[in-house]
Amino acid sequence: MDRADVTRGRGTDLADLLVAAQAAALTGVLWPGRARWRLPAAAIVGAGALVVSGGALALAGAAPHTRLTPRVRPPADARLLTTGVYARTRNPIYVGLTAATWGAAVLRRRRGPLVAAAALTAVLAVKSRLEEGALADRFGPAYLDYAARTPRFLGRAR
Repeated sequence: MDRADVTRGRGTDLADLLVAAQAAALTGVLWPGRARWRLPAAAIVGAGALVVSGGALALAGAAPHTRLTPRVRPPADARLLTTGVYARTRNPIYVGLTAATWGAAVLRRRRGPLVAAAALTAVLAVKSRLEEGALADRFGPAYLDYAARTPRFLGRAR
């Protein structure tokens, strides 16, 4: 199955499954339940910092979009974003969401939210690859050049 199949037909089932898995993982992190262990103050501060900084990064990534969608294929009116937070990571929304989710999972003080955060991390890693294939199909060499110089998640620019 090639990238076109994934974003235009046969692979739609996989893309829809990833969107559903993303929602389920986020729900799992927030599912009610009693804390099972204590956290040292430093862990609480660190996890809180992840929630705040991750949320801020996700919002900064979302801000320049004219229309956000959880789908893999970009909307018809989407433009290629390469400045601001997009100059540091190709997926600032996913990086921010992942960081905030891990922080929230630690603060929940139970195994279930930690497992859900791990699941979300895996789902977003797969989903980002599918989205990047759709962006390469849509924007061609401009996207490939951008991808060559900008890390997928975090790291040093090439």
